[in-house]
Amino acid sequence: MKPATVDRETARKPSASAGDGATRANLVPAKLIMQAVRAGEARLNAAGALVARTGIFTGRSPRDKFVVARPDLAETIDWGDNNQPLEPERFARLLARARAYARNRPLYRQDLHAGADPRHRLRVRVWTEQAWHALFARNMFIRPTRPELAGYRPDWEVLHLPGFRAEPTEDGTRSETVVAIDFATRIVLIANTLYAGEIKKSIFTVLNHLLPERGVLPMHCSANASPSGKVALFFGLSGTGKTTLSADADRILIGDDEHGWSDRGVFNFEGGCYAKVIRLRREAEPEIWDASNRFGAILENVVLDPDTLEPDFDDPGLTENTRSSYPLDFIPNASRDGLGGHPTDIVMLACDAFGVLPPISRLTPEQAMYHFLSGYTARVAGTERGVTAPKATFSACFGAPFMPRHPSVYARLLGEFMHRHRVRCWLLNTGWSGGGYSVGERMPLELTRALLHAALAGELDGVPSRIHPAFGLAMPAACPGIDAELLDPRASWTDKRAYDEAAAIVAKLFAENFEKFRPYVGAEIARAGLVPG
Repeated sequence: MKPATVDRETARKPSASAGDGATRANLVPAKLIMQAVRAGEARLNAAGALVARTGIFTGRSPRDKFVVARPDLAETIDWGDNNQPLEPERFARLLARARAYARNRPLYRQDLHAGADPRHRLRVRVWTEQAWHALFARNMFIRPTRPELAGYRPDWEVLHLPGFRAEPTEDGTRSETVVAIDFATRIVLIANTLYAGEIKKSIFTVLNHLLPERGVLPMHCSANASPSGKVALFFGLSGTGKTTLSADADRILIGDDEHGWSDRGVFNFEGGCYAKVIRLRREAEPEIWDASNRFGAILENVVLDPDTLEPDFDDPGLTENTRSSYPLDFIPNASRDGLGGHPTDIVMLACDAFGVLPPISRLTPEQAMYHFLSGYTARVAGTERGVTAPKATFSACFGAPFMPRHPSVYARLLGEFMHRHRVRCWLLNTGWSGGGYSVGERMPLELTRALLHAALAGELDGVPSRIHPAFGLAMPAACPGIDAELLDPRASWTDKRAYDEAAAIVAKLFAENFEKFRPYVGAEIARAGLVPG
């Protein structure tokens, strides 16, 4: 990466305010867990997992995320709601106050890596106020070996201070909460939020800006490989099944959330998993269940039985966004090096609460670009009262909040890699069938997995297909071991007219959302959402 244009050692000095940080540097999980429990930050459940609550912030705070607006970033950042500018002078004052706040407090320090490929790796030093956040960072990033820690010098530092508050009038922030990323000093400041996911997503954002300049595509996706090394990528928004479907006992898990694709193949950014565990079932997801119920895992906002201390994964009382953080090696069939070859398949996941998308369809390269830029899912906001209809969500590149550059930059790289390596692409609906969420039923996980296995095994290659009349998608007419009627979403609806009306509504939403991308793509991609002819 290019060196910063300012004196980094002068600009960043959280180490000078770490108090007795020398004794809290790179503590192993057992020590972090003991300190978290002793300080009342978290408690152990019956299986020994650490259980923490994050207060009012049970998810990311995207409206409080900022990028420091340095002059050299003017042309490379896609400024807007996902990348709000913060004046350098205001960031400097904010950071100075944050350091003053931290100076009298003992901080936990973890020296870690982001990126399994050494050519594209960042050395990331994470400072946290609380022990359980240090354990989270240690779980989620790649843990260096002892020789790698000798002489360790960070490329980036994250200063996570939940007890520090921004002053909106003085600092130019929206609220007292702030996530500020500065590419000049290479510092991330996170304040006034206990939600641990901000730590990993901030560094993902950094990589998403840096890597395209190297011809590397950063991706919000999970990845696994067959025993013979055939790699599959899984793109999808939260709740669509990235973690669930990639954690397959018959395949090698490369990673569950963030990856890069270079001229050598795919590499994981992380050293752990951050699985959504609401309504987790051992019989449906045994790998995730076992990894979440052991010493060293962190359960975030999961309700415990007060008597048995057993987790109640069905209880959304704190949030629907309950999470489990654990090291990748808690999954028995996880990759040891986080590396894979070039993908043979890309699977785009949509949890369609309207119930109109096919269970599976094969995409042309142009359709793949269209759906990658669309980043569609539709869901019911379980914490919102009075919701009577599904809500469509479009998030470009299946991760717009973490993409500092314009979505077309990432789409162009994806298209080049797909063309070069002749990658197959599938759209998989993990949502509803037989009707929308209030009428139909959630797609059985067993059906989704059977369709996925058939696609990855090549069993759908050469199978005749039918073109969906509203979306132009190629739906396979048959799949081994699957009732052919289940492959046509319209056939699963009792009221065919209602299906046609719902499909037309969703098709219109796609078209309206894609208008903003038309100036950046060719005519073939712009037409890919239309029915041929």
